[in-house]
Amino acid sequence: MERTYINEAQKAIGGTVKVQGFIENLRNSKYMAFIVLKDITGKLQITVEKEDHPDLVDTIDKLTPDSVITVTGKVMENDYVKMGGVEMIPESIEIESIADALPIVRKEIAATKKKKAVERSSIDQRIDYRWIDLRTDENQLMFKAQSCFVNAMRKFLLDRNFIEIHTPKLIAAASESGSEVFKVDYFDRNAYLAQSPQFYKQMAMAAGFERIFETGPVFRAEKSYTNKHSTEFSGFDLEFSYITSYKDVMKMEEELLTAGLQAVKDNYGDQIKEMFGQEVIVPTTPFPVVKLADLYKGLEEEFGYTVDESEKGDLTTEAERLSYEWVKKHYGHEFLFITDYSAEKRAFYHMRDENGVPQGYDLIWRGVEITTGAQREHRYEVLKKQAEEKGLAEDVKFYLEFFQYGCPPHGGFGIGIDRLTMLLCGLTIKEAEFLFRGPNRLTP
Repeated sequence: MERTYINEAQKAIGGTVKVQGFIENLRNSKYMAFIVLKDITGKLQITVEKEDHPDLVDTIDKLTPDSVITVTGKVMENDYVKMGGVEMIPESIEIESIADALPIVRKEIAATKKKKAVERSSIDQRIDYRWIDLRTDENQLMFKAQSCFVNAMRKFLLDRNFIEIHTPKLIAAASESGSEVFKVDYFDRNAYLAQSPQFYKQMAMAAGFERIFETGPVFRAEKSYTNKHSTEFSGFDLEFSYITSYKDVMKMEEELLTAGLQAVKDNYGDQIKEMFGQEVIVPTTPFPVVKLADLYKGLEEEFGYTVDESEKGDLTTEAERLSYEWVKKHYGHEFLFITDYSAEKRAFYHMRDENGVPQGYDLIWRGVEITTGAQREHRYEVLKKQAEEKGLAEDVKFYLEFFQYGCPPHGGFGIGIDRLTMLLCGLTIKEAEFLFRGPNRLTP
């Protein structure tokens, strides 16, 4: 008999099916045994009256929480069963794997009359045994929602004639800025792990692909110990040609994110609200836009927040956080585009206007930066000069060649998928990544 997923088994009232999964809960008394079996689609109560099934008693006595079993039996309605009024009466139980006592506590256990409360293990302890921690409903919901979000964004782009590409992560030059890269041995020379697919996205524009996107790993050698930084994460990047302004890029991003959030809300909004206490809000478009200088002025007026003049060319972490309160108050919105950063703080390949202002933006969601986007400089001589200004001309010589033989005007952006997931569920980056990587974390 083929396996039936639990969500389908629950509908097969009166039928005999085979289900497989982890034991989430086990109550084994003298006369009865109750097993809550969980697979990726749901949970099912297995009810055993031992007098009716003496052949199953020895097997049941060997079972432990988180063991994996295969159960064949009849699905029955029972109004007394809390999980949808459905239970299974087993004909056979086969042990696939017996679990030892778990080394972590995945959820806080409340006190009872007989037992003290049990504190949840720390996030670092849980990451040590991440595969066990990931069995919880919350973690599995998080990755279902992430999958839905990314799939909706991919579909949005494919429907608009984008091509998916996959660029190399081993590169010869130390990427965009020459800093914050991981150096690796590459036969007889050094190579580096890519900070982003930026250069190759633009190469695709020079190749006439016109519209491309990529999902893949991104590496940042930053010794940051915050709740939003990691040394490896998953990026969602895109680039497209024949734009007239960076505003075209902003419009593409706001429509993309709106499509992604709509799909998440439709499929998992209620569950995210129930399990994480987070409302999935589908934003209205266009998103609010503010110049960086005007935001600092607003933050000073609203919150008395000031920074030194030397810092006003970029967004400080505290200003980033306060911008959420500001945009909610003035626009009733969760997203905020910030423009007009100083050229000193932006990448050399950002196009600048006649006043030297970079033609790009940051996008802030719920007080956290999720994107830097821009119109790129596609004119070879101008781009070469801007690279020279930052002392990078030799490092990016191969990249500059992409623009010597014709290249259309273009722009794009990148989004951190893990950071999106973190903000969607109201978590930290350690909790939101499948496996976190940081300065002190390289296992499991």
